[in-house]
Amino acid sequence: MDGINKVLQRIDAIEQRFNYSPVPAMNFSKVLAGVEKSNATGEKTFASDDIGKMIQFTAKKYGVDPKLAMAVAKVESNLSPDVVSSAGAVGVMQLMPETAQGLGVHNIKDPRENIDGGVRYLKQLISTFDGDVTKAVAAYNAGPQAVKNYNGIPPYSETKAYVAKVMELSK
Repeated sequence: MDGINKVLQRIDAIEQRFNYSPVPAMNFSKVLAGVEKSNATGEKTFASDDIGKMIQFTAKKYGVDPKLAMAVAKVESNLSPDVVSSAGAVGVMQLMPETAQGLGVHNIKDPRENIDGGVRYLKQLISTFDGDVTKAVAAYNAGPQAVKNYNGIPPYSETKAYVAKVMELSK
């Protein structure tokens, strides 16, 4: 299975490097996984179960519990790729533009890039907090520095409610 993943990652890298097709490029590994389709005009389309499959696929790719990644996405955007918060967070995983840029996300509105960046960020936070998922989830909402400053969930009502919702959904 590892060999197949390496081949699919290589195909994806080649697709991105040589993307010259007049029809929007499709990610071959995502097509094989059944999570990316196009409509009659060649436009990429994503239904909520497509979004769910992308989250599952990406969580497994980065070694994040798929239930946790799905819970974060549901609480953040209810799996909607079109949501923009009043603070400026964008897409399924509600990435802030600066965070997305730091993660190498080129098109924050593309659901697969947004999900890839968001799940990767979640994985980084889990590592930062030595596997403490509660602190990582709090940091996803309030920022890692706030969690470090309070040595746990910051006393913000929004963050406390956010962590409770995510943890409940991830069971």
